[in-house]
Amino acid sequence: MTGTFPWPIQEIAGWMPLWKAAGFFFATFILEDVAAVGAGLLLTAGAISWPVAFASCFIGIWSGDAGLYALARLGGRKWFDQSRLKKFSAKVSDCEEWFNERGNHILVFSRCLPGARLPTYLAAGFLRLPLPKFLVITGAAAFVWTFIVLWLAETFGAQLVHWLNVYKHGAWILLCSGVALFFVFQWFRRSVSSIDLRQLKVKLDRWRRWEFWPAWLFYPPVAIYCLWLALKYRGFTVPTVANPGIFAGGLVGESKIATLGALAQTSPEFTARAELVPGSDHDLRQQSLAEIRARLDLPLPFILKPDLGQRGAGVKLIRTEAQAENYLRNMDAPLIVQRYAPGPFEVGIFYYRFPSEQRGRIFAITEKVFPELMGDGRHTVAELLERDPRARLIANIYLKRLASRRCEVLPVGQSLRLVEAGNHAQGCIFRDGWRLWSPELEARIDEISRKLDGFFIGRYDIRYASETALRGGQDFQIVELNGAASEATSIYDARNSLWSAYKTLFQQWDLVFAIGAQNRHRGIIPTSAVTVFKAWRKYLHDAAAYPMAD
Repeated sequence: MTGTFPWPIQEIAGWMPLWKAAGFFFATFILEDVAAVGAGLLLTAGAISWPVAFASCFIGIWSGDAGLYALARLGGRKWFDQSRLKKFSAKVSDCEEWFNERGNHILVFSRCLPGARLPTYLAAGFLRLPLPKFLVITGAAAFVWTFIVLWLAETFGAQLVHWLNVYKHGAWILLCSGVALFFVFQWFRRSVSSIDLRQLKVKLDRWRRWEFWPAWLFYPPVAIYCLWLALKYRGFTVPTVANPGIFAGGLVGESKIATLGALAQTSPEFTARAELVPGSDHDLRQQSLAEIRARLDLPLPFILKPDLGQRGAGVKLIRTEAQAENYLRNMDAPLIVQRYAPGPFEVGIFYYRFPSEQRGRIFAITEKVFPELMGDGRHTVAELLERDPRARLIANIYLKRLASRRCEVLPVGQSLRLVEAGNHAQGCIFRDGWRLWSPELEARIDEISRKLDGFFIGRYDIRYASETALRGGQDFQIVELNGAASEATSIYDARNSLWSAYKTLFQQWDLVFAIGAQNRHRGIIPTSAVTVFKAWRKYLHDAAAYPMAD
Protein backbone atom coordinates (compact mmCIF):
# COMPACT_ATOMS: atom_id res chain seq x y z
CA MET A 1 0.00 0.00 0.00
CA THR A 2 1.35 3.45 -0.93
CA GLY A 3 0.53 6.96 0.14
CA THR A 4 0.82 9.01 3.28
CA PHE A 5 -0.53 7.43 6.43
CA PRO A 6 -2.20 9.69 9.03
CA TRP A 7 -1.67 9.60 12.75
CA PRO A 8 -0.85 7.32 14.51
CA ILE A 9 0.82 5.03 11.95
CA GLN A 10 3.10 7.54 10.28
CA GLU A 11 4.24 8.88 13.64
CA ILE A 12 5.04 5.39 14.92
CA ALA A 13 6.96 4.53 11.76
CA GLY A 14 9.14 7.56 12.37
CA TRP A 15 10.14 7.02 15.97
CA MET A 16 10.81 3.28 15.89
CA PRO A 17 13.56 2.72 13.29
CA LEU A 18 15.86 0.62 15.49
CA TRP A 19 13.78 -0.53 18.43
CA LYS A 20 10.75 -2.01 16.69
CA ALA A 21 11.55 -5.62 17.49
CA ALA A 22 12.49 -4.88 21.12
CA GLY A 23 9.47 -2.62 21.55
CA PHE A 24 6.98 -5.17 20.35
CA PHE A 25 8.72 -7.94 22.28
CA PHE A 26 8.31 -6.11 25.59
CA ALA A 27 4.87 -4.78 24.65
CA THR A 28 3.57 -8.36 24.47
CA PHE A 29 4.22 -8.66 28.22
CA ILE A 30 1.62 -5.92 28.78
CA LEU A 31 -1.04 -6.49 26.11
CA GLU A 32 0.11 -9.13 23.66
CA ASP A 33 -2.82 -8.89 21.23
CA VAL A 34 -2.59 -5.11 21.05
CA ALA A 35 1.15 -5.39 20.39
CA ALA A 36 0.49 -7.85 17.56
CA VAL A 37 -2.20 -5.61 16.08
CA GLY A 38 0.18 -2.65 16.26
CA ALA A 39 2.86 -4.64 14.44
CA GLY A 40 0.30 -5.59 11.81
CA LEU A 41 -0.60 -1.94 11.26
CA LEU A 42 3.07 -1.11 10.75
CA LEU A 43 3.15 -3.92 8.18
CA THR A 44 0.35 -2.11 6.37
CA ALA A 45 2.41 1.08 6.43
CA GLY A 46 5.49 -0.75 5.17
CA ALA A 47 7.38 0.40 8.28
CA ILE A 48 8.37 -3.08 9.44
CA SER A 49 9.13 -6.41 7.76
CA TRP A 50 7.19 -9.62 8.27
CA PRO A 51 10.15 -11.53 9.82
CA VAL A 52 10.78 -8.76 12.39
CA ALA A 53 7.10 -8.29 13.25
CA PHE A 54 6.38 -12.00 13.51
CA ALA A 55 9.53 -13.00 15.40
CA SER A 56 9.29 -10.20 17.98
CA CYS A 57 5.59 -10.82 18.70
CA PHE A 58 5.77 -14.62 18.66
CA ILE A 59 8.86 -14.86 20.87
CA GLY A 60 7.45 -12.24 23.24
CA ILE A 61 4.08 -13.98 23.54
CA TRP A 62 5.64 -17.40 23.98
CA SER A 63 8.18 -16.10 26.51
CA GLY A 64 5.34 -14.53 28.49
CA ASP A 65 3.48 -17.84 28.49
CA ALA A 66 6.59 -19.62 29.76
CA GLY A 67 7.09 -16.93 32.39
CA LEU A 68 3.60 -17.46 33.82
CA TYR A 69 4.22 -21.20 33.93
CA ALA A 70 7.57 -20.74 35.68
CA LEU A 71 6.13 -18.24 38.16
CA ALA A 72 3.43 -20.69 39.28
CA ARG A 73 5.63 -23.78 39.25
CA LEU A 74 8.72 -22.37 40.93
CA GLY A 75 7.09 -19.75 43.14
CA GLY A 76 3.46 -20.66 43.70
CA ARG A 77 3.99 -24.39 44.18
CA LYS A 78 6.93 -23.81 46.51
CA TRP A 79 4.83 -21.47 48.62
CA PHE A 80 1.97 -23.99 48.68
CA ASP A 81 4.23 -26.83 49.83
CA GLN A 82 5.47 -24.68 52.74
CA SER A 83 2.09 -23.26 53.76
CA ARG A 84 -0.78 -24.58 55.87
CA LEU A 85 -2.59 -25.41 52.65
CA LYS A 86 -0.29 -28.39 52.21
CA LYS A 87 -2.98 -30.52 53.89
CA PHE A 88 -4.86 -30.34 50.57
CA SER A 89 -2.00 -32.02 48.68
CA ALA A 90 -4.12 -35.09 47.90
CA LYS A 91 -6.74 -32.97 46.13
CA VAL A 92 -4.03 -31.08 44.27
CA SER A 93 -2.60 -34.42 43.10
CA ASP A 94 -6.02 -35.37 41.75
CA CYS A 95 -6.15 -32.04 39.95
CA GLU A 96 -2.70 -32.69 38.49
CA GLU A 97 -3.88 -35.99 37.03
CA TRP A 98 -7.03 -34.40 35.65
CA PHE A 99 -5.15 -31.46 34.09
CA ASN A 100 -2.50 -33.73 32.59
CA GLU A 101 -5.23 -35.68 30.79
CA ARG A 102 -7.23 -32.68 29.57
CA GLY A 103 -4.67 -29.89 29.58
CA ASN A 104 -3.88 -30.08 25.86
CA HIS A 105 -7.34 -28.92 24.80
CA ILE A 106 -7.60 -26.44 27.67
CA LEU A 107 -4.33 -24.74 26.71
CA VAL A 108 -5.35 -24.43 23.07
CA PHE A 109 -8.85 -23.17 23.97
CA SER A 110 -7.49 -20.57 26.37
CA ARG A 111 -5.45 -19.00 23.57
CA CYS A 112 -8.70 -18.13 21.79
CA LEU A 113 -10.68 -16.97 24.87
CA PRO A 114 -9.89 -13.46 26.18
CA GLY A 115 -8.90 -13.45 29.84
CA ALA A 116 -8.42 -17.22 30.03
CA ARG A 117 -4.68 -17.44 29.40
CA LEU A 118 -3.46 -15.99 32.71
CA PRO A 119 -5.31 -18.43 35.01
CA THR A 120 -4.79 -21.38 32.64
CA TYR A 121 -1.03 -20.97 32.34
CA LEU A 122 -0.64 -20.35 36.06
CA ALA A 123 -2.67 -23.51 36.68
CA ALA A 124 -0.47 -25.44 34.26
CA GLY A 125 2.63 -24.44 36.19
CA PHE A 126 1.10 -25.00 39.61
CA LEU A 127 -0.25 -28.43 38.63
CA ARG A 128 3.13 -29.41 37.16
CA LEU A 129 2.07 -30.08 33.60
CA PRO A 130 5.27 -31.45 31.94
CA LEU A 131 7.33 -28.54 30.65
CA PRO A 132 8.01 -30.00 27.15
CA LYS A 133 4.27 -30.57 26.63
CA PHE A 134 3.45 -27.04 27.82
CA LEU A 135 6.08 -25.46 25.57
CA VAL A 136 5.04 -27.43 22.49
CA ILE A 137 1.33 -26.71 22.86
CA THR A 138 1.62 -23.05 23.81
CA GLY A 139 4.36 -22.53 21.22
CA ALA A 140 2.21 -23.95 18.43
CA ALA A 141 -0.85 -22.01 19.63
CA ALA A 142 1.11 -18.75 19.91
CA PHE A 143 2.63 -19.34 16.48
CA VAL A 144 -0.76 -19.71 14.80
CA TRP A 145 -2.35 -16.91 16.82
CA THR A 146 0.44 -14.44 16.02
CA PHE A 147 0.26 -15.25 12.34
CA ILE A 148 -3.52 -14.79 12.23
CA VAL A 149 -3.49 -11.47 14.11
CA LEU A 150 -0.66 -10.03 12.00
CA TRP A 151 -2.29 -11.18 8.78
CA LEU A 152 -5.68 -9.75 9.71
CA ALA A 153 -4.16 -6.47 10.88
CA GLU A 154 -2.12 -6.11 7.71
CA THR A 155 -5.01 -7.13 5.44
CA PHE A 156 -7.59 -4.76 6.94
CA GLY A 157 -5.21 -2.02 8.05
CA ALA A 158 -6.40 0.42 5.40
CA GLN A 159 -9.90 0.37 6.83
CA LEU A 160 -8.53 0.99 10.30
CA VAL A 161 -6.53 4.01 9.12
CA HIS A 162 -9.73 5.84 8.20
CA TRP A 163 -11.32 4.76 11.48
CA LEU A 164 -8.34 6.00 13.49
CA ASN A 165 -8.55 9.41 11.79
CA VAL A 166 -12.15 9.83 12.92
CA TYR A 167 -11.38 8.81 16.51
CA LYS A 168 -7.72 9.79 16.73
CA HIS A 169 -7.87 11.17 20.26
CA GLY A 170 -9.23 7.92 21.70
CA ALA A 171 -7.93 5.61 19.02
CA TRP A 172 -5.68 3.38 21.06
CA ILE A 173 -8.22 2.96 23.87
CA LEU A 174 -10.91 1.96 21.40
CA LEU A 175 -8.44 -0.20 19.48
CA CYS A 176 -7.53 -2.19 22.61
CA SER A 177 -11.17 -3.04 23.33
CA GLY A 178 -12.72 -3.45 19.89
CA VAL A 179 -10.18 -4.31 17.23
CA ALA A 180 -10.29 -8.08 17.79
CA LEU A 181 -14.07 -8.24 17.31
CA PHE A 182 -13.84 -5.94 14.30
CA PHE A 183 -11.29 -8.14 12.57
CA VAL A 184 -13.14 -11.36 13.32
CA PHE A 185 -16.38 -9.91 11.99
CA GLN A 186 -14.73 -8.67 8.79
CA TRP A 187 -13.00 -11.99 8.21
CA PHE A 188 -16.19 -13.99 8.86
CA ARG A 189 -18.32 -11.78 6.60
CA ARG A 190 -15.91 -11.99 3.66
CA SER A 191 -15.21 -15.69 4.10
CA VAL A 192 -18.87 -16.76 4.17
CA SER A 193 -19.65 -14.76 1.05
CA SER A 194 -16.71 -16.04 -1.01
CA ILE A 195 -16.03 -19.65 0.08
CA ASP A 196 -17.93 -22.65 -1.19
CA LEU A 197 -19.46 -24.38 1.83
CA ARG A 198 -18.29 -27.80 0.71
CA GLN A 199 -14.75 -26.57 0.29
CA LEU A 200 -14.96 -24.86 3.66
CA LYS A 201 -15.94 -28.15 5.27
CA VAL A 202 -12.99 -29.89 3.60
CA LYS A 203 -10.63 -27.20 4.87
CA LEU A 204 -12.00 -27.50 8.38
CA ASP A 205 -11.62 -31.29 8.23
CA ARG A 206 -8.01 -30.86 7.09
CA TRP A 207 -7.27 -28.60 10.06
CA ARG A 208 -8.68 -31.26 12.38
CA ARG A 209 -6.17 -33.80 10.98
CA TRP A 210 -2.71 -32.68 12.03
CA GLU A 211 -1.03 -34.95 9.45
CA PHE A 212 -2.21 -32.47 6.79
CA TRP A 213 -1.04 -29.34 8.58
CA PRO A 214 1.29 -27.11 6.53
CA ALA A 215 4.97 -27.21 7.44
CA TRP A 216 4.93 -23.64 8.85
CA LEU A 217 2.36 -24.75 11.42
CA PHE A 218 3.64 -28.24 12.26
CA TYR A 219 7.40 -27.73 12.53
CA PRO A 220 7.96 -24.71 14.84
CA PRO A 221 8.01 -26.88 18.01
CA VAL A 222 10.57 -29.16 16.33
CA ALA A 223 12.67 -26.15 15.31
CA ILE A 224 12.52 -24.80 18.87
CA TYR A 225 13.57 -28.18 20.25
CA CYS A 226 16.49 -28.32 17.78
CA LEU A 227 17.51 -24.87 18.97
CA TRP A 228 17.68 -26.26 22.50
CA LEU A 229 19.73 -29.23 21.26
CA ALA A 230 22.09 -26.85 19.47
CA LEU A 231 22.69 -25.05 22.76
CA LYS A 232 23.06 -28.35 24.61
CA TYR A 233 25.65 -29.71 22.16
CA ARG A 234 27.27 -26.31 21.57
CA GLY A 235 26.81 -26.04 17.85
CA PHE A 236 24.05 -25.36 15.34
CA THR A 237 25.87 -27.33 12.65
CA VAL A 238 26.43 -30.50 14.69
CA PRO A 239 23.90 -32.48 12.56
CA THR A 240 26.06 -31.92 9.47
CA VAL A 241 28.57 -34.48 10.83
CA ALA A 242 25.99 -37.06 11.86
CA ASN A 243 26.84 -38.72 8.53
CA PRO A 244 30.37 -37.66 7.52
CA GLY A 245 30.11 -39.69 4.31
CA ILE A 246 27.17 -37.60 3.05
CA PHE A 247 27.33 -33.91 2.12
CA ALA A 248 26.23 -31.84 5.15
CA GLY A 249 25.25 -35.08 6.86
CA GLY A 250 22.19 -35.32 4.65
CA LEU A 251 20.53 -32.12 5.87
CA VAL A 252 20.17 -30.61 2.41
CA GLY A 253 21.94 -30.69 -0.94
CA GLU A 254 23.13 -34.29 -0.80
CA SER A 255 23.42 -36.23 -4.04
CA LYS A 256 21.13 -39.23 -4.38
CA ILE A 257 23.44 -40.85 -6.91
CA ALA A 258 26.33 -40.65 -4.45
CA THR A 259 24.49 -42.70 -1.82
CA LEU A 260 22.91 -45.05 -4.37
CA GLY A 261 26.30 -45.56 -6.01
CA ALA A 262 27.89 -46.45 -2.67
CA LEU A 263 25.05 -48.89 -1.97
CA ALA A 264 25.42 -50.46 -5.43
CA GLN A 265 29.10 -51.10 -4.73
CA THR A 266 28.73 -52.48 -1.22
CA SER A 267 25.29 -54.18 -1.36
CA PRO A 268 24.35 -54.57 -5.04
CA GLU A 269 21.89 -57.40 -4.40
CA PHE A 270 19.76 -55.08 -2.25
CA THR A 271 19.96 -51.91 -4.36
CA ALA A 272 17.86 -50.72 -7.31
CA ARG A 273 20.62 -49.72 -9.75
CA ALA A 274 20.78 -46.05 -10.73
CA GLU A 275 23.07 -43.79 -12.76
CA LEU A 276 23.44 -40.08 -13.36
CA VAL A 277 22.26 -39.01 -16.83
CA PRO A 278 25.02 -36.76 -18.20
CA GLY A 279 24.57 -34.11 -20.86
CA SER A 280 24.17 -30.35 -21.04
CA ASP A 281 21.12 -30.28 -23.34
CA HIS A 282 18.10 -32.37 -24.25
CA ASP A 283 19.71 -34.24 -27.19
CA LEU A 284 22.84 -35.21 -25.25
CA ARG A 285 20.76 -36.38 -22.30
CA GLN A 286 18.55 -38.44 -24.57
CA GLN A 287 21.62 -40.13 -26.05
CA SER A 288 23.06 -40.75 -22.57
CA LEU A 289 19.77 -42.20 -21.35
CA ALA A 290 19.59 -44.59 -24.31
CA GLU A 291 23.20 -45.73 -23.69
CA ILE A 292 22.61 -46.32 -19.97
CA ARG A 293 19.42 -48.27 -20.59
CA ALA A 294 21.13 -50.50 -23.14
CA ARG A 295 24.15 -51.11 -20.91
CA LEU A 296 22.14 -51.82 -17.76
CA ASP A 297 19.28 -53.54 -19.60
CA LEU A 298 16.65 -51.15 -18.22
CA PRO A 299 13.26 -51.90 -19.83
CA LEU A 300 10.11 -49.83 -19.46
CA PRO A 301 8.93 -48.79 -16.94
CA PHE A 302 11.83 -47.08 -15.19
CA ILE A 303 12.30 -44.13 -12.85
CA LEU A 304 13.59 -40.64 -13.64
CA LYS A 305 14.14 -38.26 -10.74
CA PRO A 306 16.29 -35.27 -9.72
CA ASP A 307 19.67 -35.94 -8.18
CA LEU A 308 18.82 -33.37 -5.50
CA GLY A 309 15.35 -33.86 -4.14
CA GLN A 310 13.15 -34.03 -1.06
CA ARG A 311 9.61 -35.24 -0.33
CA GLY A 312 9.30 -37.08 -3.63
CA ALA A 313 9.64 -33.91 -5.70
CA GLY A 314 10.11 -34.61 -9.40
CA VAL A 315 9.97 -38.43 -9.16
CA LYS A 316 8.43 -39.87 -12.34
CA LEU A 317 7.56 -43.42 -13.33
CA ILE A 318 8.30 -43.57 -17.06
CA ARG A 319 5.99 -45.96 -18.92
CA THR A 320 6.54 -44.77 -22.51
CA GLU A 321 9.33 -43.32 -24.61
CA ALA A 322 7.26 -40.17 -25.09
CA GLN A 323 7.10 -39.65 -21.32
CA ALA A 324 10.89 -39.95 -21.09
CA GLU A 325 11.42 -37.42 -23.87
CA ASN A 326 8.97 -34.97 -22.28
CA TYR A 327 10.65 -35.33 -18.86
CA LEU A 328 14.11 -34.66 -20.32
CA ARG A 329 12.78 -31.66 -22.21
CA ASN A 330 11.35 -30.09 -19.06
CA MET A 331 14.18 -30.92 -16.63
CA ASP A 332 17.34 -28.82 -16.53
CA ALA A 333 18.70 -29.93 -13.13
CA PRO A 334 20.96 -33.00 -12.77
CA LEU A 335 18.86 -36.16 -12.88
CA ILE A 336 19.24 -39.91 -12.48
CA VAL A 337 17.67 -42.95 -14.08
CA GLN A 338 16.87 -45.90 -11.85
CA ARG A 339 15.63 -49.43 -12.35
CA TYR A 340 11.97 -49.70 -11.34
CA ALA A 341 11.46 -51.90 -8.28
CA PRO A 342 7.85 -53.11 -8.71
CA GLY A 343 7.38 -54.14 -5.10
CA PRO A 344 4.40 -53.80 -4.92
CA PHE A 345 4.93 -52.95 -1.24
CA GLU A 346 7.14 -50.21 0.19
CA VAL A 347 8.49 -49.35 3.65
CA GLY A 348 10.65 -46.65 5.15
CA ILE A 349 13.15 -47.98 7.70
CA PHE A 350 14.81 -45.40 9.95
CA TYR A 351 18.16 -46.67 11.23
CA TYR A 352 20.84 -45.33 13.58
CA ARG A 353 24.19 -46.35 15.03
CA PHE A 354 26.46 -44.45 17.40
CA PRO A 355 30.09 -44.26 16.22
CA SER A 356 31.17 -45.76 19.55
CA GLU A 357 28.97 -48.85 19.04
CA GLN A 358 29.49 -51.92 16.91
CA ARG A 359 25.83 -52.53 16.09
CA GLY A 360 23.04 -50.26 14.96
CA ARG A 361 19.30 -50.41 15.48
CA ILE A 362 16.05 -49.76 13.67
CA PHE A 363 14.32 -46.73 15.18
CA ALA A 364 11.06 -46.85 13.21
CA ILE A 365 9.37 -48.59 10.29
CA THR A 366 6.75 -47.01 8.05
CA GLU A 367 4.37 -48.98 5.88
CA LYS A 368 3.42 -47.07 2.75
CA VAL A 369 -0.06 -47.55 1.33
CA PHE A 370 -0.64 -46.37 -2.25
CA PRO A 371 -4.30 -45.25 -2.41
CA GLU A 372 -6.47 -46.26 -5.35
CA LEU A 373 -9.87 -45.29 -6.73
CA MET A 374 -12.25 -48.05 -7.82
CA GLY A 375 -14.47 -47.28 -10.79
CA ASP A 376 -18.24 -47.76 -10.65
CA GLY A 377 -19.14 -46.85 -14.24
CA ARG A 378 -21.10 -43.78 -13.11
CA HIS A 379 -18.86 -41.25 -11.37
CA THR A 380 -15.91 -39.28 -12.71
CA VAL A 381 -12.44 -39.36 -11.15
CA ALA A 382 -13.09 -35.99 -9.50
CA GLU A 383 -16.40 -37.24 -8.10
CA LEU A 384 -14.83 -40.45 -6.79
CA LEU A 385 -12.21 -38.36 -5.00
CA GLU A 386 -14.96 -36.22 -3.46
CA ARG A 387 -16.71 -39.36 -2.18
CA ASP A 388 -13.60 -40.81 -0.54
CA PRO A 389 -13.39 -39.73 3.15
CA ARG A 390 -9.62 -39.30 3.11
CA ALA A 391 -8.78 -38.58 -0.53
CA ARG A 392 -11.14 -35.60 -0.63
CA LEU A 393 -8.99 -33.85 1.98
CA ILE A 394 -6.05 -33.71 -0.44
CA ALA A 395 -7.97 -33.96 -3.71
CA ASN A 396 -6.11 -30.89 -5.01
CA ILE A 397 -2.82 -32.83 -4.90
CA TYR A 398 -4.26 -35.79 -6.77
CA LEU A 399 -6.10 -33.67 -9.34
CA LYS A 400 -2.93 -31.76 -10.24
CA ARG A 401 -1.41 -35.10 -11.16
CA LEU A 402 -4.58 -36.43 -12.83
CA ALA A 403 -5.76 -33.23 -14.49
CA SER A 404 -6.24 -34.93 -17.87
CA ARG A 405 -8.40 -37.66 -16.28
CA ARG A 406 -10.49 -35.43 -14.04
CA CYS A 407 -13.73 -36.00 -15.99
CA GLU A 408 -13.02 -39.61 -16.94
CA VAL A 409 -15.57 -42.20 -15.80
CA LEU A 410 -13.79 -45.38 -14.71
CA PRO A 411 -15.47 -48.65 -15.75
CA VAL A 412 -16.83 -50.92 -13.04
CA GLY A 413 -13.99 -52.70 -11.24
CA GLN A 414 -11.18 -50.69 -12.86
CA SER A 415 -8.73 -49.20 -10.34
CA LEU A 416 -6.69 -46.04 -10.61
CA ARG A 417 -3.60 -45.61 -8.42
CA LEU A 418 -3.43 -42.04 -7.15
CA VAL A 419 0.31 -41.87 -6.41
CA GLU A 420 3.46 -43.78 -7.34
CA ALA A 421 6.00 -41.96 -5.16
CA GLY A 422 6.06 -43.33 -1.62
CA ASN A 423 5.89 -39.89 -0.06
CA HIS A 424 3.29 -38.42 2.28
CA ALA A 425 3.52 -34.99 0.66
CA GLN A 426 2.55 -36.58 -2.68
CA GLY A 427 -0.50 -38.31 -1.19
CA CYS A 428 0.84 -41.68 -0.06
CA ILE A 429 -0.72 -43.05 3.15
CA PHE A 430 1.68 -43.85 5.99
CA ARG A 431 1.13 -46.46 8.69
CA ASP A 432 3.26 -47.49 11.65
CA GLY A 433 4.96 -50.64 10.39
CA TRP A 434 6.75 -51.83 13.52
CA ARG A 435 4.97 -55.18 13.13
CA LEU A 436 7.44 -55.91 10.31
CA TRP A 437 10.45 -55.65 12.63
CA SER A 438 12.50 -58.78 13.22
CA PRO A 439 16.04 -59.51 14.47
CA GLU A 440 16.93 -60.74 10.97
CA LEU A 441 15.72 -57.55 9.28
CA GLU A 442 17.54 -55.35 11.80
CA ALA A 443 20.74 -57.38 11.36
CA ARG A 444 20.52 -57.04 7.56
CA ILE A 445 19.94 -53.27 7.64
CA ASP A 446 22.81 -52.95 10.11
CA GLU A 447 25.09 -55.02 7.85
CA ILE A 448 24.25 -52.86 4.83
CA SER A 449 24.74 -49.65 6.82
CA ARG A 450 28.11 -50.60 8.32
CA LYS A 451 29.45 -51.18 4.81
CA LEU A 452 28.78 -47.54 3.97
CA ASP A 453 31.65 -45.27 4.90
CA GLY A 454 30.50 -42.44 7.16
CA PHE A 455 26.81 -43.36 7.47
CA PHE A 456 25.24 -43.52 10.95
CA ILE A 457 21.64 -42.31 10.80
CA GLY A 458 18.92 -42.00 8.17
CA ARG A 459 16.01 -43.64 6.41
CA TYR A 460 16.03 -46.37 3.78
CA ASP A 461 13.12 -46.43 1.31
CA ILE A 462 12.67 -50.09 0.40
CA ARG A 463 10.40 -51.98 -2.01
CA TYR A 464 9.55 -55.63 -1.45
CA ALA A 465 7.15 -58.35 -2.60
CA SER A 466 6.83 -60.60 0.47
CA GLU A 467 6.45 -59.71 4.15
CA THR A 468 7.95 -63.06 5.09
CA ALA A 469 11.05 -62.40 3.00
CA LEU A 470 11.36 -58.85 4.32
CA ARG A 471 11.23 -60.02 7.94
CA GLY A 472 13.90 -62.54 7.03
CA GLY A 473 16.11 -59.75 5.65
CA GLN A 474 15.85 -61.05 2.09
CA ASP A 475 14.55 -60.09 -1.36
CA PHE A 476 14.11 -56.34 -1.11
CA GLN A 477 15.38 -53.38 -3.10
CA ILE A 478 16.61 -50.06 -1.69
CA VAL A 479 15.35 -47.24 -3.90
CA GLU A 480 16.67 -44.36 -1.80
CA LEU A 481 18.72 -43.52 1.29
CA ASN A 482 18.17 -40.22 3.11
CA GLY A 483 20.43 -38.74 5.76
CA ALA A 484 20.05 -36.58 8.86
CA ALA A 485 17.08 -34.55 7.62
CA SER A 486 14.95 -37.61 6.93
CA GLU A 487 12.08 -38.43 9.25
CA ALA A 488 10.72 -41.43 11.05
CA THR A 489 7.65 -41.11 8.84
CA SER A 490 5.59 -43.55 10.92
CA ILE A 491 4.54 -40.45 12.85
CA TYR A 492 2.07 -39.66 10.04
CA ASP A 493 -0.07 -42.66 10.90
CA ALA A 494 -3.52 -41.11 11.43
CA ARG A 495 -3.89 -43.19 14.59
CA ASN A 496 -1.04 -41.30 16.26
CA SER A 497 -1.64 -38.26 18.43
CA LEU A 498 0.11 -34.97 17.74
CA TRP A 499 2.01 -35.30 20.99
CA SER A 500 3.29 -38.79 20.11
CA ALA A 501 4.47 -37.45 16.74
CA TYR A 502 6.42 -34.65 18.39
CA LYS A 503 7.83 -37.07 20.96
CA THR A 504 9.17 -39.31 18.17
CA LEU A 505 10.66 -36.36 16.28
CA PHE A 506 12.30 -35.05 19.46
CA GLN A 507 13.87 -38.47 20.07
CA GLN A 508 15.02 -38.63 16.45
CA TRP A 509 16.73 -35.24 16.59
CA ASP A 510 18.26 -36.16 19.93
CA LEU A 511 19.94 -39.05 18.11
CA VAL A 512 21.08 -36.84 15.21
CA PHE A 513 22.72 -34.30 17.51
CA ALA A 514 24.23 -36.94 19.81
CA ILE A 515 25.76 -38.86 16.88
CA GLY A 516 27.00 -35.64 15.33
CA ALA A 517 28.58 -34.63 18.63
CA GLN A 518 30.45 -37.95 18.84
CA ASN A 519 31.74 -37.55 15.29
CA ARG A 520 32.83 -33.99 16.04
CA HIS A 521 34.68 -35.28 19.09
CA ARG A 522 36.45 -37.71 16.76
CA GLY A 523 37.84 -34.72 14.87
CA ILE A 524 35.37 -34.42 12.00
CA ILE A 525 34.70 -30.77 11.16
CA PRO A 526 31.04 -29.73 10.67
CA THR A 527 29.87 -28.10 7.45
CA SER A 528 29.60 -24.34 7.83
CA ALA A 529 26.20 -22.73 8.21
CA VAL A 530 26.90 -20.58 5.14
CA THR A 531 27.51 -23.67 3.01
CA VAL A 532 24.31 -25.30 4.26
CA PHE A 533 22.33 -22.12 3.57
CA LYS A 534 23.69 -21.87 0.02
CA ALA A 535 22.82 -25.52 -0.62
CA TRP A 536 19.31 -24.92 0.67
CA ARG A 537 18.86 -21.86 -1.57
CA LYS A 538 20.13 -23.80 -4.58
CA TYR A 539 17.74 -26.66 -3.90
CA LEU A 540 14.76 -24.29 -3.61
CA HIS A 541 15.75 -22.67 -6.90
CA ASP A 542 16.10 -25.99 -8.73
CA ALA A 543 13.04 -27.63 -7.17
CA ALA A 544 10.78 -24.81 -8.35
CA ALA A 545 11.25 -26.08 -11.92
CA TYR A 546 10.92 -29.82 -11.23
CA PRO A 547 8.20 -31.67 -13.17
CA MET A 548 5.15 -32.84 -11.23
CA ALA A 549 5.82 -36.07 -9.37
CA ASP A 550 3.89 -39.30 -9.82
